[in-house]
This record gives sequence, C-alpha cells and structure tokens, in this order.
Amino acid sequence: MAKKRGFFVGLAAGLALAAGFLFLLVSFNTWHLGNAFKAISLIQARALEPLSVVEIVDGAMTGIVEKLDDPYSVYLEPEDYQSLQTQMKGTYGGLGIYVGIPEETKRLTVMAPIKGTPAARAGIKSGDEIWEIDGKDASEMDIDTAVGLMKGPAGTKVTLGIKSADEKTVRQIQLTREIIEIPSVEGKVLDSYPDLAYVSISMFNDMTGQELYDTIKNLTRENKCRGLILDLRNNPGGSLNAAVDAGGLFVPKGEPVVWLVDKQKTEALPSAGNLVNLPLVVLINKGSASASEILAGAIKDVKAGTLVGETSFGKGIVQSVFELGAGAALKITTAKYLTPLKTDIHKKGIEPDVQVPIPEGTDPAVIYSTDPEQDIQLKKAVEILQAKING
Repeated sequence: MAKKRGFFVGLAAGLALAAGFLFLLVSFNTWHLGNAFKAISLIQARALEPLSVVEIVDGAMTGIVEKLDDPYSVYLEPEDYQSLQTQMKGTYGGLGIYVGIPEETKRLTVMAPIKGTPAARAGIKSGDEIWEIDGKDASEMDIDTAVGLMKGPAGTKVTLGIKSADEKTVRQIQLTREIIEIPSVEGKVLDSYPDLAYVSISMFNDMTGQELYDTIKNLTRENKCRGLILDLRNNPGGSLNAAVDAGGLFVPKGEPVVWLVDKQKTEALPSAGNLVNLPLVVLINKGSASASEILAGAIKDVKAGTLVGETSFGKGIVQSVFELGAGAALKITTAKYLTPLKTDIHKKGIEPDVQVPIPEGTDPAVIYSTDPEQDIQLKKAVEILQAKING
C-alpha cells in the first residue's frame, strides 16, 4: 500500500511537472520540451540504474532552482524541510545533547548537554561516548542516524549505552524525551569586569528575541550591570522575524528595524519598543551574516551602540519558504533588505565603527574565549564600553 501511495504521489507530482512543461510548450520553443521527455524516456529505458518517477521530479525541481544561479535558493526534499523547520522553531522532542564524532576516537561522543534537559539531569556530560542507542550498536553510526534515533515525541523513552572516560564498562541510562528548546542566546558577566554583561547569539530562531530579552534582563537585575557587549561574530543568521524582534530591544518604538524591498513594494518592519537602555558595543566579523547583519545594521544606524570588529559577510537578501506538498518545499530569494537608513549591504557587508582585524593564523578558540586578555576584539569592546560608562 505504501509503495502504491508513493507511486501515486510521484505520479501526481510528475503530472504537475508535465503540466508546467505544457505551459512552456505554448510559451517557448517546443524542442526544449521534446528533449526533456526524450531524456526521461532514455533514462527509464536504457540507464543501467533507472530513476523512479519521484527521483526524476525531485531532480527536475533541483535543476530548475539551480538555474536561478542563487546559492540561497534551494528545493527542499521532505527530510531537509523538516530539519529546517526544527531549526527555525528552536524546539524538538529529544534528550538535549549535542553530539559529534571526534577525529581521534571516531566514536559517537557527547559534545555538550543542554542545561536543564533529560540528558543533563541524568549526569551525561561532555566527552561521554555513546556506545548504544536502544540496543543498537553505535560504534559505526553516523550523526544523522544517531540524532534521528534519539529524537522522538515527548514522553517516549530511549535507552543510551554510555561510557565515560573514567569507566571501563558501558552503563545503560533510560531517558524520557521532552520538548527541548535549542538555546540561541548565552549570557554571562565577564570575570574581570563584574559590571559588564556579555551576551552572544549563535543564530536566529523563533525563540531568539524572547531569549535575548530574558538574558539581558536577568543579567542586569541580578548583577547590576552598567554596560552590554553583544557578540554576533560567526552568527550565520536565520529568522527575519527573530532579527526584527531582537532589533526591537534597541531601536526606538515605531522606527524601522529594517526595510524589505520585493517586486511589489518597499516596506518598513518597525520596532515594537526600545526596551534596553544600556551603553552597548556590538561585535561583528566576516562570519556575521543575514539576520545578524539586520540587527547590527539597525543598531549602527540609530546609534544605539558601537560596532567593533571586522566587516560583516554581506548577505542582504531574504528567502521565503513555500510548501509544495508531500513534505517538500521551495526556498527562494524573494526580497532584499535595507538598513534603517536604507543602506544596501548585499555583497558589501557592514563596516564596524572600530576596525579590529584578527591576525591570520590565530587560534579561533583563543579569539572567542570571552577572555579580553586573549580576544583582542573583545578587549577593544571592553575599553569602549568602559569609556561610555565613565562618561
């Protein structure tokens, strides 16, 4: 039954594609359409490994999008679309651990547990090796397979075989999956500067705006911080709405956080309110892109803070995702954005107010250690922030 359903889904998609080809037949040269059908027939009849109807349609969709010559537009097959949705929502049903396969051991390893999750409460820690997942040998398991086995509906159980570095045997830990929030914001008070709050945003998902507000509020209330450093370095972007929400913490109410320009109109996305009133320094570098540039550009244009570091990546375009049915989707570039002062930063980037280049060959672990004595960009941010605080 499943095979028949898959066939009919593929057939329906194929017919839809054929309808599209028929439209092209009316509008353009007929030999293109003839070649397409001939190629499909030859593949099915003569190829040593022929393709299914679904594979042909998926390949055609991928090829169509590739013709846009836009690296940010892509045809998303169901698995890829589901992964994107999970990333943007910032939540999933699972255990709350990041995993990797270190080169030295080539074994599935816990990179970090997320605070307050089932894994963290069970005592699973960074460096623990995962030998089994629900009785399945994980010694040669790839990350995607392992993550797929550990994720699942909240309330269901999974058993991990865990071996710590100081243990000789594998211990079995049964865990109950919960809804896990993927933190995109982290904050702390700098060790040597107890009156300065340091907050980093790793990406922008649907939860980022609220996370940012809560993190800043908690730091300033509990520690009486007098200044804020916002680290957007190596932030690849994410949700446009999240960037606007975050911008609303620094841009005066009603003023544009960003302008969107599409085929029909130019539209301002306004701030909901200027909620953070602290001296501010923002760190950016060439890895700061898209949504992080929206936030940095807004802060710079309204003079809410000082940008320090290196010129950002320069991605000033916006993608929209359209569902196609059967779990697939199309992500295409639909607009470009401008900063509040209507500056187009695409392929140009945002220039920081204070340039602090990182010397080539510097260890990234040292650069982003949150230690101003090692991180020269952070050190400059601290200097500027202290000058702001001291008048």
